[in-house]
Amino acid sequence: MVDIVFWALVALATVTGLVTAWALGANSNSPPFAPAIGANAISTMRAAFLIGILAALGAVTQGGSISETVGAGLINGVAFSSLAATAGLLTATGFMIFGVYSGYPVPAAFATTGAMVGVGLSLGGSPAFDTYRRIVTFWLLVPPVSGGLAYLTATLLRREDIPETVGVPLLAAVVGGIIANIQMSIIPSPAGATTASLASFLSRLVGVPAVGGAPVGIGVVTVLFAIGSFVFIRRRTQDSVDRGVKTFLVILGSVVAFSSGGSQVGLATGPLENLYTAELGLPGLVLLAIGATGILGGAWMGAPRLLQATSREYAQLGIRRSIAALVPGFIIAQAAIALGIPISFNNIIISGVIGGGLAGGSAGVSRRKIGVTLAFWLITLVASIAIGFGLYRVFAAVLGG
Repeated sequence: MVDIVFWALVALATVTGLVTAWALGANSNSPPFAPAIGANAISTMRAAFLIGILAALGAVTQGGSISETVGAGLINGVAFSSLAATAGLLTATGFMIFGVYSGYPVPAAFATTGAMVGVGLSLGGSPAFDTYRRIVTFWLLVPPVSGGLAYLTATLLRREDIPETVGVPLLAAVVGGIIANIQMSIIPSPAGATTASLASFLSRLVGVPAVGGAPVGIGVVTVLFAIGSFVFIRRRTQDSVDRGVKTFLVILGSVVAFSSGGSQVGLATGPLENLYTAELGLPGLVLLAIGATGILGGAWMGAPRLLQATSREYAQLGIRRSIAALVPGFIIAQAAIALGIPISFNNIIISGVIGGGLAGGSAGVSRRKIGVTLAFWLITLVASIAIGFGLYRVFAAVLGG
């Protein structure tokens, strides 16, 4: 009887995690390709197909760090059981569903983090204040950093003395250099490491020695990736500025969608970390694959409708402002993955849109709307803690444990 109850709770927790991943795939991974669709660079259905594949790949290869933070770094002294994971995931998913149907911008990272903190406190755990300081500091830095990078990007693209045949390739060079250094689990890594970058792998493969402790090989590979990206987009824009910009939009959308999967899957799999790795003894890759499956299904089934709506919004923003919003999104998402910090893509993109708009003299977003958005983010965080705490108490009282 005990085994039946245990496996029933495991199944319930897994299904809840899949539903959460599905919701993330349908909503959080769509914005990266919206500018490309708005510019008629790619069709809606093809974009939805690519979003699913790329986000799922990002989830499997980059999702481990944030999943571990959500699953083990938010509360000290306790481990999340299947019942606790279910309570936290139901709370977070409930907020996401409310956001979809109400039109309020509910940040998934805020809802999940708050829910798991609430559940952990209900279990009797103690707050992990060091982790909270890191997360809150990162969250507070996202708006000014994303907005500032978007402002600089949009300013570069608007300068009359810098033609698009130079400005767009320069941005491509930045993106290419970062791609060379993103950490992925599928790249062969040195002993004791779980992830590695293309730059570090190629540097080791060639056998470039460090000079004075500095990884010269990694720097050389990074520069080569940047030059290659610059030359490719430069040639495309020289042949046709319109075709070159559209090509860059599709590439940028692809890498942001990949990063989105890596940064968002942990919100669905993190609560299940202890259950799968400690109690069931399964490797973390199995859990990430489950999350990736949910994200893939959500992207393919739910993204087309959202893409059509958001692509119209990005078409109104214009190509320059769209690029300005996505470049910071890619950079910040990769920084969050490297640090293992759960983030909200809504937070990044909205900040980027505002920053890109300021470069043209107006943010295009009312102060009232910004205030309402910030207030709702704070309400989401506080309310999810309270609801997660209470929901687990109810589950424990009814089901036991």
